[in-house]
Amino acid sequence: MNKYLATDETHENHPHRLSENIRYENLAELLFETMAEGMFTVNANRIITSWNRSMEQITGYKASEAVGKNCQHFEFNRCFQDNCPPDFKECGIFAIGNVDGKRCMLKHKEGHMVPILKNARLITDNEGNAIGAVETVTDLTELETTRLKVEEAERKLGERYQYGNIIGKSRAIKQVFAAIKAAAASDATILVEGESGTGKELVTGAIHHHSHRNGGPFVVVNCASLSESLLESELYGHTKGAFTGAIRDRIGRFEEASGGTVFLDEIGEISPYMQIKLLRVLQERKIERVGDSRLRDIDIRVIAATHRNLFDRVQNGLFREDLYYRLKVFPIRVPSLRERKEDIFLLVDHFLKLQNQKTGKCLQGIAANAMRLLMDYSWPGNVRELENAIEHAFVLRHRGLIEVPDLPIEIRQMTAPTISSVETGGAYSANITRNELLQLLDHCGWNKAAVARQIGKSRTSVWKYMKKYAIPLKKE
Repeated sequence: MNKYLATDETHENHPHRLSENIRYENLAELLFETMAEGMFTVNANRIITSWNRSMEQITGYKASEAVGKNCQHFEFNRCFQDNCPPDFKECGIFAIGNVDGKRCMLKHKEGHMVPILKNARLITDNEGNAIGAVETVTDLTELETTRLKVEEAERKLGERYQYGNIIGKSRAIKQVFAAIKAAAASDATILVEGESGTGKELVTGAIHHHSHRNGGPFVVVNCASLSESLLESELYGHTKGAFTGAIRDRIGRFEEASGGTVFLDEIGEISPYMQIKLLRVLQERKIERVGDSRLRDIDIRVIAATHRNLFDRVQNGLFREDLYYRLKVFPIRVPSLRERKEDIFLLVDHFLKLQNQKTGKCLQGIAANAMRLLMDYSWPGNVRELENAIEHAFVLRHRGLIEVPDLPIEIRQMTAPTISSVETGGAYSANITRNELLQLLDHCGWNKAAVARQIGKSRTSVWKYMKKYAIPLKKE
């Protein structure tokens, strides 16, 4: 009799039936021994009564070591509950009955846990009483290893194309990633410049959260939203009675941010008086509360941001030159979406996932013609406008792909601003000059198809013009 199976049945008085039964028994033994899945049986007391070769390979235990032992010995945890119950009557297979595809773990002979998929069937007698169970085990180690590799690859891909909440793979955005990393490693004052909607606040947050100050506060102040007096009180705090309504002492945002970072958004909007006060903070790292003469030391890092060209404002006498250079110790320019259109695919995918999660919908993506419009559009509102466009589409679309009619009207009608220097009565010159072509390329984010539509020619013609004028295919 095979060592993996045992039987009490004899057929001494039926030689023909005996021969037939032996033949079928041998076939059953062969199937049992050669199954890829592990298989074993237990009696009503959960004592193992058979154990095939695959179970030996999965567990490390030979049949001679397993048969006769309680299945609890192999710690099939999380099969039906957290751990095996002490009473076999409480065991899930006997309490629940047949079980299909339950993921759990078993303990290998060498001590490590093996992920498995387990199926079980009750064995009953003629009266329907449970007398045991047969269980199959599929080793999921290889599958689990593959899953972990996929997750690791996805994580690395996310790290490659993402820094904090900033997403992109273009050369322009990778330069921003490198600048963030460098800025985070120092305590220098940072000036983040870029158009509205480019993600300047995300850059600032990434610098703080990757710096040694990440355990301290991250205090945000929008300088454009407050009057001069309110901004002064907000930043520096005030003493009781300093002005009408000051009924108690109040700590300012500079003091609140001790040990952390102060983000001064729209720094280009502050008044000349506040520029002088801020210069003193940057030079001395000391502040005075409004209505107080006491100097207080502050331990902060200052990051400022603006959508304006501060250098132009300095040239026009609207911003102090000394403050400008104090702020611009380490400048970071965030590119417009026009300058990194290759990132639109990643950004759209990101916003689709966010909106699916937020709305409970399951939109599958965006149609090719709709994506073409997104790629050709000039995006004056940058990434924020793209995010709003996807949200707009989710309002109209409930399933399937986002189509052209789901996009905002300004994108569908391509109402991009015109460039007067290359425009003549609404039509472009048949022989566009080099300077005119460069202006159009900059305006269209170096998208040749968009330039071609502007001048009423094919994309091939645009390439020929670029070759003629020795203009590189990508902005240098």
